[in-house]
Amino acid sequence: MLLIYTHKITPRLTYIMRHIFVNILGMELDFTTKVEEFIKHTGPKITYTKQPLQNEFFIRSNELLFEQGINDIQLSIADWEGTPCFFSTGERSNLPYDIFAASFFLIARYEEYLPHVKDIHGRFSPKDSIAYQNGFLQKPVVDIWAYKLLEALKERFDDLSYKIKGFDFISVLDVATSHCYANRGIVRGLVGLLMDLGTFKLKRVVDRIAVGLNRKKDPYDNYEELISLHKKYNVKCNFFFQFADYSKYDKNVSTNSIRFKSLIKYVADYAPVSLAASYSSFTDLELLKKEKGNLEEIINRPVNSSKMRYNRVDVPETYRNLIAAEFTDDYTMGYTYELGFRAGTCTTFQFYDIPLEVKQPIKVHPFSIHDYALSKIKKDEVVLQQVRKLVKEVKQVNGTLIVMFSNELLGNKDERDWMSLYGEILKEHHV
Repeated sequence: MLLIYTHKITPRLTYIMRHIFVNILGMELDFTTKVEEFIKHTGPKITYTKQPLQNEFFIRSNELLFEQGINDIQLSIADWEGTPCFFSTGERSNLPYDIFAASFFLIARYEEYLPHVKDIHGRFSPKDSIAYQNGFLQKPVVDIWAYKLLEALKERFDDLSYKIKGFDFISVLDVATSHCYANRGIVRGLVGLLMDLGTFKLKRVVDRIAVGLNRKKDPYDNYEELISLHKKYNVKCNFFFQFADYSKYDKNVSTNSIRFKSLIKYVADYAPVSLAASYSSFTDLELLKKEKGNLEEIINRPVNSSKMRYNRVDVPETYRNLIAAEFTDDYTMGYTYELGFRAGTCTTFQFYDIPLEVKQPIKVHPFSIHDYALSKIKKDEVVLQQVRKLVKEVKQVNGTLIVMFSNELLGNKDERDWMSLYGEILKEHHV
């Protein structure tokens, strides 16, 4: 067991150290504030405080893990053997940076509590993040730092015990619009037809009529193909269905549609089905609970995982609402239009609520690839190169790569054959 001596054991300190040592490196861990206990310990040990006790493995601590609330922090990003890092420690420290404080800053989303301008959907912009501004958004730096620490500890301790997990690949399918034309009812179908005619979208008019006459399959109805692809390449996947009333930003098929309910049940026979929460439920806890309950009734099993519409996250309120609605897992942590690691890690972590100074009982599964971010890239080969680059980063630290695609984009063949490209990604990177 690894023993850590510190002058004060705080919720922040135990939270981030458990993420690094237990979640990433697979070590057993304990803490002490008693010098005698630390000196007596014969196994691997670290001092995390302001001054070393003797000549032990020492990391000089930044104040961040011993503070409470949010303070204005001035960060200075530097290079650590090719990896960006911050919170330098000085000469006597065995690591040049306090990776625990730096990791907490990123994973607890400290910067999202600081003053910033939200976009029209109330989202934190990637361009306001230190990772984007300093060019390391596409590196899972927390995991990289953890492995640098592991190498330093292995040099010092012969009896160091750790258990490295393997690389994992998960595909998240976002079904906010299950069908383009089908199952929408007579009124919505006619309105859509008139709008397409009025804007001279003649291809849509032809497709809409063909689908309505059962001469052609709805372009978004690609569930059989997706299930077949996941089975072929043995890919872990999770389908997130929106099951909500119609609104300005929620335009799915009616929750009363028998065919829509049958579709959800069909998919649930082959893959996990979770809730893509509606835009309207973002600030409405009772509506969120209702949507969760309604979906559970359809599939006749608990719905534990969530994904917020348009990847909207407002820390800490979003996670407090999800916990109150009894979700145990969330897949919203990532950026819609930028590839990379919003929380600096490719390892699942529990949410830390800074105002309450408590680790919350919900697991956050950060995604690093969103189809909208890929759609900005014009050439298929460049898309695959970008995916390969991120896969390589995650594989080097035995992390989990989560990709997020929508059935909507995969069914759109106007600009490129997205389904074929998706198949290539699965073929190359399945575990």
